Amino acid sequence: MNDIQLTETFLSGEVVFPGKIIRLEHWQVALPNGEKALREVACHPGASAVVAIDDEGQIILVRQHRIAVGRLTLEIPAGKLDSADEDPFLCAQRELSEETGMTASHWQKLTVLETTPGFCNERIHLYLATGLSQHESHPDEDEFVSVSRMPLKDAVARVMDGTFRDGKTALGIMMAAAAKGVSA
Repeated sequence: MNDIQLTETFLSGEVVFPGKIIRLEHWQVALPNGEKALREVACHPGASAVVAIDDEGQIILVRQHRIAVGRLTLEIPAGKLDSADEDPFLCAQRELSEETGMTASHWQKLTVLETTPGFCNERIHLYLATGLSQHESHPDEDEFVSVSRMPLKDAVARVMDGTFRDGKTALGIMMAAAAKGVSA
């Protein structure tokens, strides 16, 4: 099959829930066979996430409770864009500073992750940050995080054994390890 035989075409959309973080929309689409179908799409402004690695090869992680999955997680620092037109790099710098109190002198864009393309348009911009310096953290008032460090090699092993189940964290760690020549 060629691309045209697989492509749906957007016809119309309506907001069914105007949330604070996501907006749920119903989209009418034309299927490749000419039929029409309904798609529920969670619209998200996007986010940035940072794989921060210190001079000793330690990755900086934040531990926080995620009520949606009912557990504490270890994740790379991340946060949503303030608006869909915010520069993702500025968001990455802000989130690293807010959650960890760190700034970085060297930045590298790793990729853009489409988190769940089956129903959501969220894109997370992943960055590698090095040349870290410590300052005072200033998390959002509803954000409770604890900062920890681990060797990048150990983080790769935790991705491979399934300990890190957060997609942005797993992909970010593996791409940073590849960029740094680190394996499990």
